[in-house]
Amino acid sequence: MRVVVQRVTGANVRVGDELVGEIGPGLVLLVCFEKRDLPDILEKASKKVLNLRCFEDPDTKKMGKSVSDIEGGSLLAISQFTLSWRGGKGNRPGFDNSMEPAKANEMFEDFCSILKKTVQVEKGVFGEFMDVSIKNHGPVTFCLDF
Repeated sequence: MRVVVQRVTGANVRVGDELVGEIGPGLVLLVCFEKRDLPDILEKASKKVLNLRCFEDPDTKKMGKSVSDIEGGSLLAISQFTLSWRGGKGNRPGFDNSMEPAKANEMFEDFCSILKKTVQVEKGVFGEFMDVSIKNHGPVTFCLDF
């Protein structure tokens, strides 16, 4: 499982002309499931995302707050199978390591359900072509592998 996390002041996702998800301050999660991933990884990944201290603590002026610590903090989760290509060989991306779509969708939904227990979660539409607008704040971006 690979998750690219971006700290944002706002983000949204559209499918065609329809706005399907929108958040204010929080995190955008670009989520990729790979063939070797098992469901037990979801708890670990959700804890890491929810506890990632990447928002400024006003007292220390350092990254000391998590998405659940900030006022109105929320998540926009986008399934993105293209993250399975690491770029090591050749110039044409290959996605052989990506999980089969039906199983990946199930894992994605389960991951979002776990996150929703703590913060608001908006989502893209699995398997659809999406336009994602991200206002990266910092910029702050992390790539997490589980």
